[in-house]
Amino acid sequence: MASFIIEGGCRLSGDITPQGAKNEALQVICAVLLTPEEVVIENIPDILDVNNLIALLGEMGVQTRRVGEDAWSFKAENVNIDYLQTPEFMKKSASLRGSVMIIGPLVARFGKAMLPKPGGDKIGRRRLDTHFIGIQKLGAEFIYDDAQQIYNITADKLVGTYMLLDEASVTGTANILMAAVLAEGETTIYNAACEPYIQQLSKMLNQMGAKITGVGSNLLRIEGVSSLGGGKHRILPDMIEIGSFIGMAAMTASELTIKNVAYDDLGIIPDTFCRLGIQLERRGDDIYIPAQQEYTIDTFIDGSILTIADAPWPGLTPDLISVLLVVATQAKGSVLIHQKMFESRLFFVDKLIDMGAQIILCDPHRATVIGTGKRPMRATVMTSPDIRAGIALLIAAMCAEGKSTIHNIEQIDRGYQNIDARLNQLGANIMRLD
Repeated sequence: MASFIIEGGCRLSGDITPQGAKNEALQVICAVLLTPEEVVIENIPDILDVNNLIALLGEMGVQTRRVGEDAWSFKAENVNIDYLQTPEFMKKSASLRGSVMIIGPLVARFGKAMLPKPGGDKIGRRRLDTHFIGIQKLGAEFIYDDAQQIYNITADKLVGTYMLLDEASVTGTANILMAAVLAEGETTIYNAACEPYIQQLSKMLNQMGAKITGVGSNLLRIEGVSSLGGGKHRILPDMIEIGSFIGMAAMTASELTIKNVAYDDLGIIPDTFCRLGIQLERRGDDIYIPAQQEYTIDTFIDGSILTIADAPWPGLTPDLISVLLVVATQAKGSVLIHQKMFESRLFFVDKLIDMGAQIILCDPHRATVIGTGKRPMRATVMTSPDIRAGIALLIAAMCAEGKSTIHNIEQIDRGYQNIDARLNQLGANIMRLD
């Protein structure tokens, strides 16, 4: 288990460019299974979850080749479906939650798929019903082996239909969308997720020959085609990493410029940080954050305490709730943080309380943060429970007095590319112990 040793109190300065979006990468890489032709994807982040998915596809027979610093070529011409029944596949796919999105492409193109119960962050229930019910409505049959915890999925053919999703699941929408593009007839998906990741996946599939309309809305229509061709796609900058950098700059009173952020695809993320009192300025496609000695949390118009809550796009992404919570600890004022989606994601606040933060955990979904202003936090020893809590704890440690230690940083590495080296170039003091 690797660890970070962080010397707190260091100011950051300079420019930083965000990595490619992790969540988009997992979707579009799975989509290469839909065609035997070559697909080139650029701006792929060099992180554990993505690298493990690329390795898994390689084991399945997909030709994978790095063709640039952040670009890969994929050619799924000779996929070995029998590999899905091997213990090696079961072990590797079970450890990677993103592997659930191979189901749609495999069933659409080959008529069958297998998947063990996937892993991922321990942040509460993460049900797969939306994925499975949607693909079942297209004509697939699901059989769950409870003893081995394996899903067996088969389909003689997929036929388009109308469906109303029970939740606007991003990965569920992606999985159903990838299955529907090769189904016979028209599929209508209502209450579809419309995050930029889904928009990007749709654009890539359309470039490959799919017929998807309604992109960017919660009503998608897909006219099935018999086959897809190759293509080239570039992944958006990671909005979660961009939000993390905004939080770091505010917490450490640093002047920072975040380059090439695809600002128009950030939704309400910049405005949400502004409501915490953080100054930021759009400069072309960059975000400039000046050094601030203090920032004050806004209130609602009637003077009542601000509430920040996650919501389906174009609402606030749940992946930034942990960062926003830790940033609020050093503001002036109070805010209620409401994490609606996952019931275990706020449990990391006990570490922040140990560091001197004033936080009341109301229940598994809500925490009240009483901002103390720029009162230095205490250094401590912590363990990262998941990707997003891990980066929040790293931000807290960068603002604390003295040396903090974060164990289990493999969780951070799953979502943030070479984060210690990149931050050290800006003036941070983070040492990695393997």
